[in-house]
Amino acid sequence: MQLTARPLRLLTAGAVAVVALLPGTEATAAPWQPPPAAGASHSGYDRLRPLVDLSAHRLATADVVASAKWGTGAPVDDPAREQQVLDTVARLAREEGADPQETVRFLRQQIEANKQVQHAMHRRWNADPSAAPTSRPDLTQVREEINRINVEMVRAIGASASVRTAPSCGGTLTGAEAGVRHRRHLDRLHATALTYALRPVCAPGDIGTV
Repeated sequence: MQLTARPLRLLTAGAVAVVALLPGTEATAAPWQPPPAAGASHSGYDRLRPLVDLSAHRLATADVVASAKWGTGAPVDDPAREQQVLDTVARLAREEGADPQETVRFLRQQIEANKQVQHAMHRRWNADPSAAPTSRPDLTQVREEINRINVEMVRAIGASASVRTAPSCGGTLTGAEAGVRHRRHLDRLHATALTYALRPVCAPGDIGTV
């Protein structure tokens, strides 16, 4: 599904799902699917897929953030906001029983991947102003959705700990990423950013097999 030039908008489907409808962008921000109910599945794929899908969903918000900042002079990098996010997820990780260091490492990678997409979108619009967005979404509202995704990510990190440290993590991650890329119809920009965002998922010894 290729997205055409339409105004950016926020759709509500259960929890708010951010859908970026930007010209020249093929990424689809499908609403995040919750993990299977307890006892429904114990496969490594089904435990890891929610984390991969959340990462892709978070990346989709980068289009909206880029549009919100476009033409305002606001920089893509926002160290104060980034540190606030990392401090919050570290606290949530401790409350949820997840490893705070692993959680912060993963969320830091999500932030960097998100910024990669934002920079790419701004370069695209600078090169072709006719493709630039003509409306500006509410950055505060977008950040509320990102905060919600961050909370779900912390829970998904804790729920997938045994899979992420297993020798088979690399292969499982490859399968989960391929499935999410196909379901969300990611374009090259967002697919490349997703691969980058997922680097910290497996234990260091398994990263090379991805």
